Amino acid sequence: MSGGVIRVVLVDDEAMVRAGLRMLLDHQPDITVVGEAADGLQALDVVRREQPDVVLMDVRMPRSDGIAAAREIVASVPAKVIMLTTFDEEAAVAGALRAGVSGFLLKVAPPEQLVRAVRTVAGGQALLDPAVTLRVIEQFARAPAPDPAAAARLATLTDRELDVLRLAARGRSNAEIAADLYLGEATVKTYISRMLTRLDLRDRVQAVAFAYESGLIRPGDQG
Repeated sequence: MSGGVIRVVLVDDEAMVRAGLRMLLDHQPDITVVGEAADGLQALDVVRREQPDVVLMDVRMPRSDGIAAAREIVASVPAKVIMLTTFDEEAAVAGALRAGVSGFLLKVAPPEQLVRAVRTVAGGQALLDPAVTLRVIEQFARAPAPDPAAAARLATLTDRELDVLRLAARGRSNAEIAADLYLGEATVKTYISRMLTRLDLRDRVQAVAFAYESGLIRPGDQG
């Protein structure tokens, strides 16, 4: 971030949506919109030129959709990507998880939640809208058998790290995990950091995908 100001690029094929987002974000003292794009291909050019901290990306767009663009952005620049989704796009959300995005937010989310999401992701944390988390879990619960390669990577974790991953994948916050496991919240953060490092995952969002793909969490699991 330059001078403590979060630089944002907006990507949506509807000009009115971009205008509304720009008005909301530019009104914040610590956020500025530095570019816009109407599709995934334009997004790549704008992001590479402006080097933003955060990209707000629609899922469905012409030419190159948000998932494909997010995958290229995550692989080529340090910007964090937040996908803007609707209730009927859980398959796209699962694909975005694998692409390495840092957050998901429903398009119907209140304005203050959007602003908070930008700040959260810019600060290095991952974000899953609770409603989106449920959709992601349902999507992975319908997936085929676990990936053997992902399952093998679970062996690198300690028992306690596995416990933390299970709870994180079910959408528990650090405070909730700490309460469930009778740990301090700082200790939970340490376990999560170690777990992500051992599994070579970017953040908590990718951990959700990994937990289901590896079979650590299975359909019908409770808790």
